[in-house]
Amino acid sequence: MDPRAGWPPHQSEKESLDAIRKYFTNEITWAVILKETGAIIGCAGYHLPKKANLPLKENEAEVGYWIARPYWNQGLCTEALSMVIGHCRKLGTITILFGEHFTDNPASGRVMEKCGFTDTGERRKCPSLLVGAEKEVRVLTLNLQQ
Repeated sequence: MDPRAGWPPHQSEKESLDAIRKYFTNEITWAVILKETGAIIGCAGYHLPKKANLPLKENEAEVGYWIARPYWNQGLCTEALSMVIGHCRKLGTITILFGEHFTDNPASGRVMEKCGFTDTGERRKCPSLLVGAEKEVRVLTLNLQQ
């Protein structure tokens, strides 16, 4: 098992639907839909301070994204994260975004860097993750006021 998103791979469609209902059905997480087919291939969004993995201030948020493996390396995560950033800019209430990725998953960090995030130099663990809580993450940030 190679969990890249902090949760174990789902073993059934029911398990996936339950996770979608529990974790991703809210006003700040969106489905990533493949334009050509209309298939849902991932999700992207952000967490406000009370739900984030990182300790955040009131005007900060933590981004997250996930794309199914068959769609990796096609720029879709970058496109999805760019849309989340645009949404947060339009809101005007979020001034700083944070994101983290497992240090053994540098591709996720490159997605954030392509979108303008910079390395904070912080490395930490996220004990609230379902899988990978013992693994180190790299923390990046983007100032939306610049």
